[in-house]
Amino acid sequence: MQQSEKGGRYFNWDLDEDRQAVLNKRWSKMDHLLVFDELHKFHRWKSWAKGVFDVYGNQHQILVTGSARLDVYRKGGDSLVGRYHYWRLHPFTLDEVPSEINPEIAFERLMSLGGFPEPFLSGDEREARRWRRARLDQVIREDIRDLETVRNIQGLSVFLDMLRSRVGGMVVLSNLAEDLQIAPQTAKAWLEVIERMYLVFRVAPYASTIPRAIRKPPKVYFFDNGDVIGGPGKKFENLIATLLLKRLHFIEDFEGYRCELRYIRDKEGREVDFAVFVDGSLEELIEVKYKEETVSRSLIYYTERLKPKRAYQLVAGLEKPYDRGNIRILSPLQYVEEREARSQSLGSFFSAYVLRVVSQQFAGTQVVSLQLSAGS
Repeated sequence: MQQSEKGGRYFNWDLDEDRQAVLNKRWSKMDHLLVFDELHKFHRWKSWAKGVFDVYGNQHQILVTGSARLDVYRKGGDSLVGRYHYWRLHPFTLDEVPSEINPEIAFERLMSLGGFPEPFLSGDEREARRWRRARLDQVIREDIRDLETVRNIQGLSVFLDMLRSRVGGMVVLSNLAEDLQIAPQTAKAWLEVIERMYLVFRVAPYASTIPRAIRKPPKVYFFDNGDVIGGPGKKFENLIATLLLKRLHFIEDFEGYRCELRYIRDKEGREVDFAVFVDGSLEELIEVKYKEETVSRSLIYYTERLKPKRAYQLVAGLEKPYDRGNIRILSPLQYVEEREARSQSLGSFFSAYVLRVVSQQFAGTQVVSLQLSAGS
């Protein structure tokens, strides 16, 4: 960054010298981009950033990055309103991998190691397990303890472990509460806590135009594919869920559209894993199968009934894509390739995030808040 044509400066609040430089505003007028990492650990960070923007905004682009804590603090009395663009940064997914890593190898790493940079780039399963234990311990015992009113941290940890083995299935919180001998409202509150920490996300059922649709139980997926406990089928479904959510977050953050990721299930047992909505329009229906190439009858049924713009069945090891009526059957890598060929604007790469921050896409200088998934 410092060697680029316009120059820039990176500050990490955790480093003593950088912290002093931030507090004393020591940077050059030639530093076009100022990056403040972990700035939310400074208790007056929002008023400080507002002052810097108001005084130096015509000289610099400003990028503020942080973990899930940044999102929590951002929502508490937003003095920066109108001064920033907010971005959510996800772990690596199939549409964002380093160019030196073969896509097939990237798929295997995402399935086994997860998408956070440290374990993904290391390619080492032992290091990935150690890193994941440290990350979960930090989030549960430090971030949640500092930000949330959760007294039973041990119970919350067990609750999280139970969700890790329930990926892809409907999560009935009253059943989990009974197993843990806690109140259903406590289970609901705990789920909301780990959502705010960007450990998990919910996918709710779609029921608006479907008679006899299941309306209540959500499914729960993990931002880090390495957190999933179970066979390759569960891990593969979680991998696709993170891929889709990442793209929808990018569309929301950059394009400004309202997006939703849902699933479909009716009382006859017909189910489609994912329904992708952009501004209320059904863009895609997606069924996920780790090995099964036979086209899902439920997908056929709802493709005919709901008429999405596109319908897919994703099969992990499929060699050549093919079509059955209005449904395209292909591998996840082929799906990513075809989608990128169709529209580059849907790519959700970190490089695209940063480029858009510092490019002429923004009219005038902005403070840009870039929130990272927990553990980044």
